[in-house]
Formats: sequence, C-alpha cells, structure tokens
Amino acid sequence: MAEPSVDADAQRTAEAVRGRMFRDDHASRMMGIEIVEVGPGRCVARMTVRRDMLNGFGIAHGGLVTTLADSAFAFACNSHNEVTVASGFSVDLLAPGREGDVLTARAEESNRAGRTGVYDIVITNQRGERVALFRGRSYTIKGKPVLEA
Repeated sequence: MAEPSVDADAQRTAEAVRGRMFRDDHASRMMGIEIVEVGPGRCVARMTVRRDMLNGFGIAHGGLVTTLADSAFAFACNSHNEVTVASGFSVDLLAPGREGDVLTARAEESNRAGRTGVYDIVITNQRGERVALFRGRSYTIKGKPVLEA
C-alpha cells in the first residue's frame, strides 16, 4: 500500500482541526455559520442573513458580515494544527446584505512565514456579487497545537 501524500495528510489535519474548533465555536454556531470546506490555509464558510442580523436600515449589520469573514479566517489559519489568533484585520463593505441572502466567505492564505500570516477573504452573496473584502493578519502561538498528537 502506498504512503499517503503530504497533501492528503495536510487535508486530513485541516478537517480534524475544523471538527475540534467548530465543536467549541459557540459564536459561529449561534450565527448559523456553516464551515462548508476547509483545507491547508483555506476555508469556505456560509451564513444566511436572518431578520435578527439586520441593522436599523434593514440591511445586514456590518459587524455580522465581518464575523462571517473572521470565522473563515480562523479556520483557514488554524488548519495547519498550530493555535493561531488574529493580530488584526481590515474590512471593506462593498454592498449590502439583505434578509435571506446566503453569504459565502472564501478565505485563502496569502502569506505565512514564521509566526505571522496574511489571509484574504472575499464575501459574496448567492448571486456571486461581492459584499465585502476582509484581510486578516495572524499570529501563531509557538509550540501549541490545536490537536494534541
């Protein structure tokens, strides 16, 4: 039997980390965020905009759109099985989310060197229209795995 490839091992690790993290991620679960896909340095997360997520103008609250992106960011940057936290982020809100919209956040690792990383997250609605752009900066805590061996 052939040895599994490094990519297959990294994928299995990312999926195991997703299971461990999501179990205790009360904020993402409360918001109805689903982690659709995960892999080394990447994540796709989805959320439907509910009535209780609307601001006083009847559009998705920018902080909640940002939370969707932040969740995708967290799963992407922890996918390497090293506890990694946000050291900062910026977000640009491009278009309003409406009640019933299905928002998808696609997180991709842009750079990871030493204990820092940069991740870009694009949030789109069900029509493929961009709703927001998020750039997260991460910091890895040395020697602390998400999953113990």
